[in-house]
Amino acid sequence: MKFVHIADMHFDMPFRLLSDRADLGEIRRLDQRKAFKKMIEYIKQNEIPYLFIAGDFYDAEYIRESTIEYINQLFCEIPNTKIYITPGNHDPYVKNSYYATFPWNSNVTIFKGEVQKIENEDAIIYGYGFEEFYVKNSKIEEIQIENKEKINILLTHANLDGSDKTEREYNNLSSKKLKEIGFDYIALGHIHKNNLQEQTNIIYPGSTISQGFDELGKHGMVVGELTKEFLKLDFIPLDEKELKEVEIDVTEIKSIEELLEKAEELELSENVLYKITLVGNRNFEINVYKLQKQMNKKEIIKVKDKTKLGYEVEKVAQEVTTLRGIYVKEILEKIKQEPENKEMLEKALEIGLEVLS
Repeated sequence: MKFVHIADMHFDMPFRLLSDRADLGEIRRLDQRKAFKKMIEYIKQNEIPYLFIAGDFYDAEYIRESTIEYINQLFCEIPNTKIYITPGNHDPYVKNSYYATFPWNSNVTIFKGEVQKIENEDAIIYGYGFEEFYVKNSKIEEIQIENKEKINILLTHANLDGSDKTEREYNNLSSKKLKEIGFDYIALGHIHKNNLQEQTNIIYPGSTISQGFDELGKHGMVVGELTKEFLKLDFIPLDEKELKEVEIDVTEIKSIEELLEKAEELELSENVLYKITLVGNRNFEINVYKLQKQMNKKEIIKVKDKTKLGYEVEKVAQEVTTLRGIYVKEILEKIKQEPENKEMLEKALEIGLEVLS
């Protein structure tokens, strides 16, 4: 049997953490639609009989009915594909959710908060969906496979082998126990990075499009071919854009103007969104918000300041006869007295040194 496996699309999420650019949320939400449509076209052209969507398909807080209608229209274009959706922690099956209230196309099955088994001619599908924002005991690990002659597949949104309290609240499952049950393929969602490099049949496809700079690299779908004897998996990118980070060392840069010139010299690729990380010892004040607005390259969507103050402040504080020495000494004393205001005081120290030097 052939299948497509995706997860963590997060339709209609605002993308606020990705960038301060006002238009970027709209752009990335359009990218979500493009990626999803590419997947539907692939399923059409290759006559894929199964589509597994492993949770966080949409963002419950932001999803619009028009987006749900758009999704369902595309589902109608692949009537011969059985579509299985397991709600996750961002899109749980609650009574007023679109999973519960929307008239989905007849080829769509949405799993709820009890393990459900659906037997098809070529495979048995086990599914479990979130009915709350947290799940601590799904009873998935209690499943006993009755017909081992058929292909048995588990579809759910879950954390794997979590150790801390937070991880255990998101349907935490043991990979050891899942292997002991004997599934032929386990289609998971929740982790936004794919794990295809691992020799396993417990698969996270990753987020369908990248949602932040902690999700670098290609994003898309897993395409699989499965029998009782073998499993073949391929990753196909769907996101037309890729996120990358570039560092600029400011140690030898003496002004904002020089820094902007350095940014202009960067050779940036088309269809890549960049985060510029500033490192090294700074010799001038850096206002990240203002700096990003001044950069002309539209590909740069985020600037992060990881620089350290270039002045040897302890040495400057010993200048008892200079105004800047007195100023620095007083600020350093305040930092000791008010550690909770350290960040604000260090910024005052930086501005003062630039003015007094």
